[in-house]
Amino acid sequence: MDRRNFLGGSAAVSGLLLLKSKTAFGYEANSAVRLALLGCGSRGTSVATSFAKNTSARIVALADLFPDQLEKGKTHFDQVNESLGVPGIDPKLMFRGYKAFEEVASSPDVDAVQISTPPWFHVQHLDAVVSAGKHAYCEKPLGVDVAQTTQALEIGKRAEGRLSLEIGFEVRSAPPIAEVVRRIHAGALGKIACITAHYNAPEAVSHAGADWSPDEFRIRNWLRYQTLSGGILVEQNIHVIDICNWILQSHPIKAFATGGRNVVTNAGDTWDNYQVIYTYPNNVHLSFSSTQFGNNHWFDVSERVFGSKGIAEAPYSGPVRIIGENAWAWTDATPTQSKAPAAFAANGAFTDNLQFADREKDRSFIDSITSGKFHNQTVQGVESALSCMLGRMAGRLGREVTWEEQLQHGEKYSMNIDMSQFK
Repeated sequence: MDRRNFLGGSAAVSGLLLLKSKTAFGYEANSAVRLALLGCGSRGTSVATSFAKNTSARIVALADLFPDQLEKGKTHFDQVNESLGVPGIDPKLMFRGYKAFEEVASSPDVDAVQISTPPWFHVQHLDAVVSAGKHAYCEKPLGVDVAQTTQALEIGKRAEGRLSLEIGFEVRSAPPIAEVVRRIHAGALGKIACITAHYNAPEAVSHAGADWSPDEFRIRNWLRYQTLSGGILVEQNIHVIDICNWILQSHPIKAFATGGRNVVTNAGDTWDNYQVIYTYPNNVHLSFSSTQFGNNHWFDVSERVFGSKGIAEAPYSGPVRIIGENAWAWTDATPTQSKAPAAFAANGAFTDNLQFADREKDRSFIDSITSGKFHNQTVQGVESALSCMLGRMAGRLGREVTWEEQLQHGEKYSMNIDMSQFK
């Protein structure tokens, strides 16, 4: 986890890349990036649609484990592409089955791949994409266990200086959130004492099919299973923990946690609530709680940072502001008509303070490719994933766990699914 060692020597490489008029794929700077979507589910479709509508990238290929998802994706993106005046998806660039990730990664008609598959597969699919020399936009988390994060770091080292490797922490790109964090880093709060944060959301949507095997049911309902998703801390709450890491410019050194599976009764083994006390350097503490149950669509996500000069608030919905000596509040340049709290969005396309998060994140990724100023967010992605795993391990063990202990433990999951059955 040494940023200096990981990034060492990259500046010289980047300098050489900037002198070139073309990227490794041979297209001129600012021309359309040919983007493939790997994983045509709800979130994947939402993000890829944002890429198509908000950047110069064009969706040219689709890949998915299941044929119905693939066909649904083609119908949607044919319509999106038509509205933009570009060709629909070529049937030859539609890949399905358990080898689809390898086929789309090796396609000569693809420049970059958006990885929106269940979290268990993220690192495996990222490995294939980077090995094929393609840029990657990989959804969080970057691994569901310690072993996968270790592999992710090695993949990141191979990509450094030659490819953009972006992790789906779009909340960092939301203008109100980015501005309040900038002010915190500039000293608006003085010395930070502690943070309180929470992520409360409804239960994951269930999917069912009469002819599905038990393995297919598990994969299609991956949010319910800790092996496939990492659990609610690692898969969903990671957005909040990532923001806290960003604010404190560090990762936690230890955690104590409680929680359980107290309300949900559906198939699966993920917990539906957590309460975690993280300790960061300089004895700064983060008190974090989360819930994921019920079907009332109510949600509430926020961070509140307490410092010697004031308090900063950064909710998904509601005022983003600083109270105290350096009082400030975010004001929209173009206010929306409705001021009602935003509803929970299962596909991650939130409104209110996160309205432009995907747009800004997607533009940054594509710009990094066309300019040759490649991004590599592997370390950030791994640190935030491990921070969430630290809380998960502390909760499961029922005691305090240190960062070093977690790494030494070498936690490794087994999926126990024969993927060759999906052809």
